[in-house]
Amino acid sequence: MNIIVLTKHAPDPESEIRIGEDGKSVDQRGLVYDINDWDRYAVEEAIQIKERFGDGEVVVVGVGSACEDTLRKCLAMGADRAIKIPQDATMDAFQTADLIKNAIKDEKFDIIMAGYQSQDLNNALVGTLLAGMLEIPFATAVTALEVENSSVKVRRELEGGYNEEVILPTPCLVTIQSGINEPRYVSIMGIKRAKTKELKEVEVRSDVSTLEVEKMYFPPVKKAEMLEGSPEEVAKKLIELLKDRGLI
Repeated sequence: MNIIVLTKHAPDPESEIRIGEDGKSVDQRGLVYDINDWDRYAVEEAIQIKERFGDGEVVVVGVGSACEDTLRKCLAMGADRAIKIPQDATMDAFQTADLIKNAIKDEKFDIIMAGYQSQDLNNALVGTLLAGMLEIPFATAVTALEVENSSVKVRRELEGGYNEEVILPTPCLVTIQSGINEPRYVSIMGIKRAKTKELKEVEVRSDVSTLEVEKMYFPPVKKAEMLEGSPEEVAKKLIELLKDRGLI
């Protein structure tokens, strides 16, 4: 069972965000990067499948000139080899998917796994776009997965607390929801083994672009209005405010 896992070197959501001097990008100073949280679950799921079958390999793929730390962490978790695409990822999910498609065109795989979404942009687009480019079936927000011969049976999360079961023929692509497993900690031995595993850079380019950023800015901050006076006066003012805003 050969599995490709898409991994993103993403900024920590707790990092302080600043707008770049051009007004169209994020200032990288002060950002702390690590493996995208959803992708950790995808890597763990792929490794568990390989361990159950006892053969095949797990290949992790990352986009970005600085994604090597994340790829090494995946190798330390148990992935077999890594592919680095040294093109700095943009906010254009279509372009990112196109880069990955070009980089894995010679790879043989049964399943492609990706995290459900990224912790910085939350678009949940790259995986599904890649599936469309490769013309393979896909399922999103997968919370359980079982490989059966030449098919994959998944349970996926829907809105309103509902779930759906889908059977996909291989090759296929799935995006993994958090909570599907418990990602393993990286051990010292895993880190040592990762240094001996293959991490190959693949030089590919993408001429497609579907997104143009005109302006980036913070949403306006609204300050709370304090109502003062006796309880009766405050209640009266509150009712008037609610009526003025059409809430009652």
